[in-house]
Amino acid sequence: MYKKLEEADLRYLRSVTADERVLAGSQIAEDYSHDELGGVRQMPEALVKALSTEEVSAVMAYANEKHIPVVVRGSGTGLVGAAVPLHGGILLETLGMNRILELDPDNLTVTVQPGVLLMDLAAYVEKNDFLYPPDPGEKSATIGGNISTNAGGMRAVKYGVTRDYVRGLTVVLPDGRVETLGGKMVKNSTGYSLLHLMIGSEGTLGVITEAVLKLIPLPKITVSLLVPFPSVEGAIRTVPEIIKSKASLTAIEFFERETVLFAEDYLGKKFPDTRFPAYLLLTVDGSDRTAIDSQLEAVATLCMDRGAPDAYLVDTDERKESVWKARGAFLEAIKASTTEMDECDVVVPRSRVVEFIEYTHQVSRELDVRIPSFGHAGDGNLHVYICRDALDEDTWKKKLEEAFSRMYGKANQLCGLVSGEHGIGFAKKQYLLDTVGPGQVALMRGIKQVFDPNGILNPGKLF
Repeated sequence: MYKKLEEADLRYLRSVTADERVLAGSQIAEDYSHDELGGVRQMPEALVKALSTEEVSAVMAYANEKHIPVVVRGSGTGLVGAAVPLHGGILLETLGMNRILELDPDNLTVTVQPGVLLMDLAAYVEKNDFLYPPDPGEKSATIGGNISTNAGGMRAVKYGVTRDYVRGLTVVLPDGRVETLGGKMVKNSTGYSLLHLMIGSEGTLGVITEAVLKLIPLPKITVSLLVPFPSVEGAIRTVPEIIKSKASLTAIEFFERETVLFAEDYLGKKFPDTRFPAYLLLTVDGSDRTAIDSQLEAVATLCMDRGAPDAYLVDTDERKESVWKARGAFLEAIKASTTEMDECDVVVPRSRVVEFIEYTHQVSRELDVRIPSFGHAGDGNLHVYICRDALDEDTWKKKLEEAFSRMYGKANQLCGLVSGEHGIGFAKKQYLLDTVGPGQVALMRGIKQVFDPNGILNPGKLF
């Protein structure tokens, strides 16, 4: 059992932070009880807004001694309940730890605090002629949250995911000890990679308070190609052909007409084309416009040979704004189209994407629920949304559970996994065991026990 907070606990928390940065009871806004989807809700007993590693260390040492649960939160943009304080206790917000500490052009790194927003980091490094490649759709997410979930995004096809750009971390362990993992080194074969254990651990092993991130030189030119297809199958079956063509694509995105229409309604802006059932959005970047044009022409020809009626170059400011703003709004647009929704974030081998998408259509028909989707076709990561619409509470819960059971089961059958980039959190716990098996879950629990023997850090998540 965890200790319930008393006035003496609040006094201590205020003594190591500040009076105005420790809130309790009715002082805490309801937004802190849930994440972006809001499928699970629980209010914390105390909200602590930390500003430094030293403050985080003091809070964690005290919480560990008193057996008080602690959950770390950034912007609250997660989709699996990972930042929900299921057992009350302390919600430790790192949003105020938002400084960019150092840009090191010699080592191609930037050092940041965890509360820095992705969009602010991207703008800062681009202004200095660098690129931070990870590009999740939610630009208002924090870097700490991205690292905690190993976020991916649209540029993963060429550049990889967050894990590939974390060189070092400063981490506060559950007992308050501060450890520095990794650094600015390009190589590291020094023992077990504790750094990589932290990445994707969803705040269950330690609290990230600084990160050293790898940068690359900023590509001078980025051009996209919007390709409509007369069928979903035709669009997705073309993706492996595009990849085998050896075109150096930065992004290969897939979406259906229904999702585009939601975005048009949500944004009040027209998309360049809405006549066809399915679309691919392809991007190439680099410094040589001639080479880029050559690649895009080859890819456009390949797509039209596979049935695409046209291919639209997205190279003007107006068209870039129209296409990419719509793509960035897909999640919010689908959310705005229904009364409630939940997400199935799966990843399957690229060659099996079409089977999975067709299966979601089958589930939609059989359960009589709306299931729009979009995703990163280039790496097999799909975002599928089950919409409640006018269903009553009992019917919604039954159909949601059945839809999830079927789709995660199908992902397993196709040699996929239950999360491509959003993590497990609370929402997907029941599906993790089916995917990785009891042996791997036992190993994960053993790692958790080593780092957090008292089980105070983000309890009730992952497994």
